Amino acid sequence: MQKNIAEILQIAGVVPVLVVDKVEDALPLASALLEGGLTVLEVTLRTEAALGVVEQIAKHLPEVHVGTGTVLNGDDLRRSIDAGASFMVSPGATDRLLDAAENSEVPLLPGAASVSEVMRLYERGYRYQKFFPAQAAGGVPMLKSIGGPLQDVRFCPTGGVGPVNAPEFLALTNVVCVGGSWMASNALVSEKNWAEVTRLAKQAAALK
Repeated sequence: MQKNIAEILQIAGVVPVLVVDKVEDALPLASALLEGGLTVLEVTLRTEAALGVVEQIAKHLPEVHVGTGTVLNGDDLRRSIDAGASFMVSPGATDRLLDAAENSEVPLLPGAASVSEVMRLYERGYRYQKFFPAQAAGGVPMLKSIGGPLQDVRFCPTGGVGPVNAPEFLALTNVVCVGGSWMASNALVSEKNWAEVTRLAKQAAALK
């Protein structure tokens, strides 16, 4: 269910959350992020190219842990696994999604935004969770509060996290890594500005 997820997240520090429109951009983008020191990448299933992007990265860059994001149902799970994803991320959690992920060899990082949601996932064995949308759901103060009664849960806050506030999240004892898109924005990818992606990735990697 969450086999190997701890190892993946602990080496991440900052996870680039990628929206990629063209499969041809997969390797240049991933290589630029890798050169900058970021080895755990999340490709969101928001474009038709997403699964092809995952396939290319998984096949040609074995040193990168590439996962899928915006996983919403069992079909997304199966397609992610078939594409070679090493982990999967969902913005929230439903019973159907959790049931589908129950016996998966590829770990799921489910999303939660409230104490009740965190507790519900904890009951089902999820010790690692995505906190989303991080800033809108209370940000650093909310995670500090959750950390009191729920000390066994570790989070990857995503949503409204950037280079300015990322260090605040990473300083929390219950935060294992953060997710963000600032080092590989849509504009940088469309411009194929891989040098700038690498520069921003190096800055992000230094936040670990």
